[in-house]
Formats: sequence, C-alpha cells, structure tokens
Amino acid sequence: MTRIPRWFKVAYTIFVAVLVPYYWVTYTPWNFLYFCDVALLVALVGVWRESPLLVSTQAIGIIIPQLLWITDLATRTVGLPITGAGGVTSYMFDAQIPVFVRGLSLFHGWLPIVLVWLVARLGYDRRAFTVQSFFGVAVLLASYLLAPPPGAAGLAPAASANINYVYGIGSRTQTWIAPHAWFLLVATVVIAGFYLPAHLCFRRLFPTPESRRASYARARIL
Repeated sequence: MTRIPRWFKVAYTIFVAVLVPYYWVTYTPWNFLYFCDVALLVALVGVWRESPLLVSTQAIGIIIPQLLWITDLATRTVGLPITGAGGVTSYMFDAQIPVFVRGLSLFHGWLPIVLVWLVARLGYDRRAFTVQSFFGVAVLLASYLLAPPPGAAGLAPAASANINYVYGIGSRTQTWIAPHAWFLLVATVVIAGFYLPAHLCFRRLFPTPESRRASYARARIL
C-alpha cells in the first residue's frame, strides 16, 4: 500500500525536471548547494522511495528558515517586510525578473508545507537530527571550499556566490572575525538554531515510521 499518491510523485518530478535545467543555466550549478535546493532534490528521492529518513532530514533542515521566507513574503506583500527593503524575498517583487522565474521560486513557500505533510504520512525518523547535522556541515564545507566567494572575478552576473552565507551576510565577505570562526558560527546556528528546535518539535508532534506503518497496516486490514 503506497503512502504517497502516485499523482503527487509525478507532479513533483515534473516540477523538478523543469526547475533543474533552468536554474543550472541561469544560476550556475553552485545554486544547488543552497539548503533549500538540496532539500528539493533529496525530497524527490524520498518521495519515490517513501523514505521517512530522507523526508525527515530535509523537513528539519529547512522548516525554520523557510518559515522566515514565507513570513517575509507575506509581510512584504502588505508593505511591512520583516527583513527590510532589500531582504529575503525582495526579488519576488522585482519586475525585471521574469514572472516565470519568480513562479519557480515559490517552491520556497510550498516545499516546507509538503515536507510536513510527507512526515505526517511516513512518520518522523528520530535519526534525522544526527544525520542532517553531519549532512548540513558537509554542504557548508562544499559551499565554502568549492563554491565562489562574494565578488569572485569572471562570474556571470547571475552566478551564485557566498552559498549559505559561509563568507558573511550579504554580498561582501565579513571581516570582523576570522573566516574559520565565521564558518563555525554559521554551522552552530544551522545545527543549534535550525535543526535542533525543529527536531524537538517534530519528535513531539509526529509518530515514528514504525507506528505510522502499523497504522496503515491496520487500516488496510479493516
């Protein structure tokens, strides 16, 4: 008995198939190191495999920062953006950016909702916090060691740089502490500020995958 409808799997796959090549060309492959883009791709595998661990890791990985994105978009719509004039979702109101591109970016708003729905259907895997902590640090390391820093020479205007803010906040490299100290600060905020609260909340709200499978099995018998 499938726990995720096939129509949803197909629709999700089609969206990813449209977004990936467009983002690859427009924003460069580095863009896929952003946690939100990583979550979109990992969740695709989790959807088809119906894997509680994969969807659980990505749910706690992005739920808090993406709630900030949703809140900023909503408040910006009424003229009171919580992140300021040039903040998180300002690009969504930039008429110079094609509507199609801004439409694709709406996945930042619906993906966390979808991940919560997936966790509700599959159960929350209690290993998610540990796995996502190691995985998140690996993504940050790749962002720092491989992706371009702010203002890197020779990049196309739309190229992604300073992925996941590993060099500083904004378009410039921070200079007030050592680079490795900043990296450790970012990693600490990500794990302790984003993953841990989400993990504690999900662990309290959702059953384990084993309990969820048992409930589906009972429903099938009945």
